Amino acid sequence: MDIKTHQTLDAKGLACPMPIVKTKKVMKDLEAGQVIEVQATDKGSTADMKAWAEKTGHQYLGTMEKSDVLSHYIRKSSDEDSQEKQHPHVVDNEMIQSLDDDSIILDVREAAEYAFGHIPNATSVPLDELDDRMGEFDDTKNIYVVCRTGNRSDMAALKLAARGFEHVYNVVPGMSDWSGETSKLD
Repeated sequence: MDIKTHQTLDAKGLACPMPIVKTKKVMKDLEAGQVIEVQATDKGSTADMKAWAEKTGHQYLGTMEKSDVLSHYIRKSSDEDSQEKQHPHVVDNEMIQSLDDDSIILDVREAAEYAFGHIPNATSVPLDELDDRMGEFDDTKNIYVVCRTGNRSDMAALKLAARGFEHVYNVVPGMSDWSGETSKLD
């Protein structure tokens, strides 16, 4: 699986604590919400990266291993949990657990977030790609927009509504509190 990230950091051959030290430095230059891939060979780096991300407020997305290289995916923290929602049509997570064929679940999280866990049959279109890809959606269907907390999905719902989509719903709280089935990319 090829996961799109905003930055790749080569920490191969380095032992603890150097992968974390290098990650901290690079993280400062990323914008909130961007995803970094940290490539490491230290087997202990998985637990270290996860603990460090949680301690600093960043979102640890997951780790993949290929040919003895661990690729850790971390999303830089943002203030999205505290932002006020503006789209008037909001539904909760339970609403989307039993949708019909006239509905689309649109996941606007980053590709790496989607790869490590998403609602089955959800369509991945990261928020920064939405303007260019709106033509892919049937405007007669109900579109349920999901992200991690309901803020990026709020922005996406507003964009879709401004382009004439009439049946758009922001799913709150989104994947941060999703208890239904999930799929992962292989």
